[in-house]
Amino acid sequence: MSESEHRMIEILRILNVQEKPIGSKVIADELKNKGYNLGERAVRYHMQILDEKGYTERKGYSGRVITDLGRAKLEKGLIYDQVDFTFSKFEERIYLTDFDYNKRSGNVIVNTSNILENKAFDIIKEVFAAGVCVSPLINAKKTEINGKKGYVMKTICGTTIDGVFLKNGIPSIPQYGGLVEIEDYYPTKFSELISYKKTSITPLDAFIAKDMTSVLEVAEHGTGTIPANFRIIPETSLEKAKEIIQNLEKVGIGGVLEIGETSENVLGIPVPEGMVGISIIGGITPFCAAQEMDYKVDIKTGEEFIDYNKLKELESSKHKIKKAKKIEYKKTPFILTKSLNRMNQVDYDIETNEGNIVANISYLNKLDLDDALAIMKRTYKSLPKYMNPLFNIVDHPSDDSKVGIATVCSLSIDGILINNGIMSTPRYGGLLELGKPPMFVEMISYDGSSIDPHKIFIFKNLTQISKRKNPKKILASIKEVPYIARPECEDILDKINGNGFPIFKVGKPRELVYNAKVDNYNFGIVTGSGLNSIAAIKEKGIAIEVKAVETILPIEDMSLIYEQ
Repeated sequence: MSESEHRMIEILRILNVQEKPIGSKVIADELKNKGYNLGERAVRYHMQILDEKGYTERKGYSGRVITDLGRAKLEKGLIYDQVDFTFSKFEERIYLTDFDYNKRSGNVIVNTSNILENKAFDIIKEVFAAGVCVSPLINAKKTEINGKKGYVMKTICGTTIDGVFLKNGIPSIPQYGGLVEIEDYYPTKFSELISYKKTSITPLDAFIAKDMTSVLEVAEHGTGTIPANFRIIPETSLEKAKEIIQNLEKVGIGGVLEIGETSENVLGIPVPEGMVGISIIGGITPFCAAQEMDYKVDIKTGEEFIDYNKLKELESSKHKIKKAKKIEYKKTPFILTKSLNRMNQVDYDIETNEGNIVANISYLNKLDLDDALAIMKRTYKSLPKYMNPLFNIVDHPSDDSKVGIATVCSLSIDGILINNGIMSTPRYGGLLELGKPPMFVEMISYDGSSIDPHKIFIFKNLTQISKRKNPKKILASIKEVPYIARPECEDILDKINGNGFPIFKVGKPRELVYNAKVDNYNFGIVTGSGLNSIAAIKEKGIAIEVKAVETILPIEDMSLIYEQ
């Protein structure tokens, strides 16, 4: 991707956050803030190209606006760049926060949600009343949304606290967003997390999905799972940070679940030497409660600023959640660690097509099994190049009314390569749009995540495999292999490609592979996920519990779906 194309993506980003047309001077100033030293003349040249492509549109003498086509380009243009941009957005928000708690004035970062149903609004109020939030202060306005009456609600984002830290001389570094388990109103541990630096999806956005949270249960009964985030600060700033947190609580900004001591494990997350971990409730938490009850809530995390004095208390709030107990927490496991251990158990023989592979297992009711297998068969026939045809039926470990469908996990390919003396590292799990050429539109790193990335995309209903709509969006992974091993690697991949291991592309050193980037002196391999057929089942409305990287199974015990 050329420097000129990078500049045009940045111009689209600038236009995307504007509510009215802007001219070349404003764009040039914004680009300068982002490190691009372009004059107005150069901006006009780039804008002409964007107009010709249909990504932007002139609005008289006022300037230009981004088009729907431009927004689509922005969403899937430079996926490897978007991974970096996700974290940089938070750094930008932190820097721009200027809230002064002594004066009770300045801007705070807010999450925004569109809410259509009054009942959804009532549920959200219940969560605020229980104090399961960063702050009871909100800005809510009645409005018309797509021709229907509803509310636009803005709530304080926990990143505001990072901004206040920085304005007071404390470097606060966001590390993870995830889910925290609450038991009897006490936080116990992070059950899932994603690194801010290694995802195209904002970490808390990744966990905003039905069946992933149980915020309402926490508000009503004190036990469940809520979104939260985690940052680290230097140990030398601990006492000052505690003082700031106390002052923020006096002006209605809180939500701190735990502040650790130096190098102390915080809710299952290890903390580097000389640093202190702090966990804070996710600002979008109250909105999740409405989603849990099947109300449609459009949530945008931490994308806006608002004057603190434009916020009002929604409900008299009593914080029911208590500070975490000082106990030895069980560490939150990372998916890469689990993956490496599973990969190490693979002993598949490329000559005999026998041996152990890594398997996913997904559980469903026995009564739904025939329908599920029929969906898998139809999906394979429609997309044979992209689907893994192998499966096995296994018993549920404790429930006789359920049964498991085992599929081949793409980590098996890493295991096969390693077993043949070639280091292969799973880099990203992604959502691949099958255009010409195919292109990754979302990616989450295996490194820094506790959950298999493909499970996130399934939970959030982002796949488009079994439906007639195009372009199709399927699950895929990109692996990274040292370039010196490429010839031997290609020989092995050629042998296994027809044996139930879908391999889409073998890249060259430094090559963008379907818009994804690997490290220098490595090449990328894009493979299909064994969960694609499971995602197709879920798309058809069948309830299915997905468990990825679950076990080791002999491949010879598996059957071909198209022979059923």
